[in-house]
Amino acid sequence: MSESTAPVLTAAERAAVKEAATESRTRAARKKISPEEARAAGEADVRAKIAEMDAEDGPLAEALMRLVAENAPQLVPRTYYGMPAWANAAGKVVCFFKPKAKFKVRYATFEFEGPARLDDGRVWPVSYAVTALEDDDLAFLADRIRTAAPAA
Repeated sequence: MSESTAPVLTAAERAAVKEAATESRTRAARKKISPEEARAAGEADVRAKIAEMDAEDGPLAEALMRLVAENAPQLVPRTYYGMPAWANAAGKVVCFFKPKAKFKVRYATFEFEGPARLDDGRVWPVSYAVTALEDDDLAFLADRIRTAAPAA
């Protein structure tokens, strides 16, 4: 393929964009149900995505789901481009887990979006490579999550 006819998005990226469109329609439909029902539905969506993951990504996603629930229970589980994510009350994604298998990359990541407001000086990390989660890793990420989503 020549440079001018090369696809702009990979197949995995196109699939993620399609998932995002479906998620948007789902969120719109869920505005008609109670916040508790919407939270439960979002959690079910996240659990379903985790269940689809391979033996490397799945346990990491499960651990991060527990970590977010323990350290920022005000965040609402949802999917984001087909990945487990957690949003603030305004519906903006604060953090999400990107499984390595989804985009066939070297490692999974746990990432924070703009609403996390982790700003610290002129340069700060918003994405963390995750290959395993030991107690000290969980403590570090728990601190990041609490900073990103302070209790109301």
